[in-house]
Formats: sequence, C-alpha cells, structure tokens
Amino acid sequence: MTVPLTYFGVHLTFILPPLLILGWLARRRDRAWWGVRPLSGLAIMIGLAVVYTTPLTNHLIPAGVWWYGEGAVIATIWHTPIEEYTFFILQPMLTAFWLFQLPATADRSLAIPLTHRLLGVGGGLSIAGVGLLLTANSSTYYLGWLLLWAGPILAIQWGFGLTYLWAVRRPLVAAIAVPTIYLWVVDRVAIELGIWVISDAHTIGFAPLGLPVEEALFFLVTNLFLVQGLVMYVWLLERVHELPSLTRVATRLAARSDER
Repeated sequence: MTVPLTYFGVHLTFILPPLLILGWLARRRDRAWWGVRPLSGLAIMIGLAVVYTTPLTNHLIPAGVWWYGEGAVIATIWHTPIEEYTFFILQPMLTAFWLFQLPATADRSLAIPLTHRLLGVGGGLSIAGVGLLLTANSSTYYLGWLLLWAGPILAIQWGFGLTYLWAVRRPLVAAIAVPTIYLWVVDRVAIELGIWVISDAHTIGFAPLGLPVEEALFFLVTNLFLVQGLVMYVWLLERVHELPSLTRVATRLAARSDER
C-alpha cells in the first residue's frame, strides 16, 4: 500500500518550516548567534554529518534494521534514499538555528585538567565498547551499532572540552532537548504513516508511545554531536589566542619527560 506522505513530504511539512523560522529569527535577533563563526561551524558540522553517517545507514539498511514504505522515497544512492542524505543536511541546520537562539558561552580557558580529558575520552570509548558487545545479538543489533558509532565522536568531544561543556550545561541541555523531542514526534508520525519501518528483530522491543528506543537514541546522540560540536567550535575561536602558549607548555612537558 502506498504511503499517504512521502519522505520528501516529511521534510516539506515538518522540517523546512521551523528551520526557516528559526533561521530568520537568528538573523534578526541581536542576542542570537549569527555571522562567520557559528555559520562556518555549521558548515563543518554538516560536512561531518554527511561523511560520518553515510556508512552507518548504508550498513544498517541492507542488514534489514529498517526499510521504507512503498512510494515513500524518490531514489537511493548506494542503499540510502536521497531524502535521507538531505536529512543529514537539514537536521544540523534545524538544531543549529535553535541553538543560535540561546548561545551557550562561558569565559573558560582551553586548558582543562588532564583528568577531565581522560574521563571524557574514557566515557566515550566505554560507550563504544558496550556497543561492540551488543552488536553480537540480533535484538540489540541496532542499539549496539548506534553506541559503537557514537562512542568515538563523544570521546573526541568530551576529551577536548568536557569541563567547558559542564560549565554551559544549562543552555546546552535546552539546546539539545527541544529539537530532539520535536524530531521524536516527527519520527513517531512517520513510523505511524509507514514512511519507514523499524525491524522488530533488530530492536529490543521497548517503544514508549510507539517510538523505538533506538530511534529516540539516534536523535538524542546526533543532536548531542551537533550542539556540543558547535559550542566548542565557537569557544575555540574565541580563545584561539591561547593556542601558542598551550603549545609551548606541551613542548616543555614533552622535553621534561624525555629528560627523565
């Protein structure tokens, strides 16, 4: 049976209108982020989203983790619909334009304690390790691949700026929560309409309000990537003057280590 709304129709109905409104507000509001710094960060995030997510979807779709309803997509490249690649671009824009409404900044140095960096890296790699174990079972296959895929990025982000992210945690939570909840609703509607179907065999079967927990986790993790990445990108540009002194400190520490 042909679906009543196509995947492209989801973009037109649910993604583009709020994206355009938020982009207009960010450009008009004096207190909102706009300009070269945040927009260049957004461009980088879009590029990374396309590059990093493409292998994941092209692995999970042929594995039968999810599929699309009859007539729901226009065409596919590799195993992934064109509309999915389009979403890799639209989601970062939607989330970023919301983040721009409530900039998350703090006056913190780029130099953070080594223990914090190790904790961040260890936390991300632990998530990846758990994911690797879960990929061995059919019912946890989707969940496992999400965690395995997410862990390395979280390790990099938390290793670089865990202390700073904690300092701006309140606006950070708001910046992540709102687009995540909105995309949960959109995803739930799309599943109900049969635009895409999530495999029962490759999920754990826990679906609050009809939304598989794996789908909920996907939007949470991807928005976490985007918001954390943009916030730390702007932070880095604001503190770029510290980099030469940090490099000198690192060189001295390395020299002392060699002497010992």
